[in-house]
Amino acid sequence: MQYDPGERLIRFHAAINALDFETIDAFFADEASYSSGKIGAIEGKTAIMAGFRRYFEEYPDQVARNSLVETVSPNVARSVWHLKATSATTGEPLVRDGEETVTFDAEGRILKVDVTDYESA
Repeated sequence: MQYDPGERLIRFHAAINALDFETIDAFFADEASYSSGKIGAIEGKTAIMAGFRRYFEEYPDQVARNSLVETVSPNVARSVWHLKATSATTGEPLVRDGEETVTFDAEGRILKVDVTDYESA
């Protein structure tokens, strides 16, 4: 079945913004990997979802917006984003800008997420 990777990525981000963990979980293939300079590499859907849950326990008010979503190839999409959140522990604000490249399998499940944070000015 054919799908649009850019549209899949938009739907994935919508699930994250809604904190819909059931839908987020359904996006990932069991063998997925998630890589970010901030947190390193995470392997497997179970570990990725545990990381998402920990992150959103600490930053439950995150608001993220895409300034760009593009389909790069038949199975890859890229987004450029900006997010703001507040630490539940310290009350400190978190502001990040970056991009991610997401690779999907033939069924549209996420196989790989590569996150790059932009340097703060």
